[in-house]
Amino acid sequence: MIDLPLVWAIIIASAVLAYALLDGFDLGVGILFPFFNDQQKGVAVHTIAPIWDGNETWLVLGGGGLLAAFPLAYSSLLSAFYAPVIAMLLALVFRGVSLEYREKTKRGRFFWDTGFWLGSVVAAFCQGVMLGAFIQGVDVTDRVYSGGWFDWLTPYSITCGIAIVSGYALLGGTWITMKTHGLAERITPLLLPMVGTVFFFIALISSWTPFLDDRLTERWFALPNFIWLTPIPLLVVGVTLLLVRAVQTGAEQKSFYLAEALFVVTFIGFGISTYPYIVPHGITIWDAAAPDSSLSFLLVGTVVLLPLIIIYTVHSYWVFRGKVHDESSYLK
Repeated sequence: MIDLPLVWAIIIASAVLAYALLDGFDLGVGILFPFFNDQQKGVAVHTIAPIWDGNETWLVLGGGGLLAAFPLAYSSLLSAFYAPVIAMLLALVFRGVSLEYREKTKRGRFFWDTGFWLGSVVAAFCQGVMLGAFIQGVDVTDRVYSGGWFDWLTPYSITCGIAIVSGYALLGGTWITMKTHGLAERITPLLLPMVGTVFFFIALISSWTPFLDDRLTERWFALPNFIWLTPIPLLVVGVTLLLVRAVQTGAEQKSFYLAEALFVVTFIGFGISTYPYIVPHGITIWDAAAPDSSLSFLLVGTVVLLPLIIIYTVHSYWVFRGKVHDESSYLK
């Protein structure tokens, strides 16, 4: 018999990871905006113009899937993270508007460029804060959120917010070097410092996380877990060293894919820390799941729609493959 709650947890986790990998680099492009002049900003925008809105499809899938498959978790998490969720959504909206409007004006371009940068930074920071607060745990009493309005705002969650901004900037930097000519010369000297910054935050948060809760300490350090989970930090170190080497040798595509791989490995570590809770550390996947009849019905639609989303995404990247030149524009 299929464990439907577990299947849906994997689907939602995969959607969240896909969003981080895809929308992460185009948020990173916005985060790096202050490093470019006006002409370079136009080129940077053109690298993501055909795909940025499609990347956000995965955020909708993750949020919608959580509401449909795990309504209890949705209500608890939304109550806990109401402020950062609203801030993130407003930032994403303002960012999208700024991206489109900056191409339509010269007089107001500074305003829209600032909006694009600020929206990217705020959205990334809010995502990191929510990730950190999620790992810390959410207070739930009798299946209802019982915490305060600002429980999500802690030193740990703020650190995670800064880490995500740094990580997205790295993804954006490797994306720009892979997709452009002139901007690669501008960004390449910044890549090694960005790799070092991201690795620092990974090491800091990885060292901090097991001591947030006794259950996390046991998960990572109790035997035999410690032996089985040792490959995770080793993979992080290995991928980071490969990324440093790729940046040093000018392997543009390899640098981008290794930066993405670094996110994948750290996401696996995040999953290990939180499983089997969907609302740490009070509600498990099975406690929060909708009835099996509902999950089965939803799965039928997902089996049809998910391949279409994947095909559309792959097709978009294939059509707009290759480097972007100064005269390229998909917005005009």
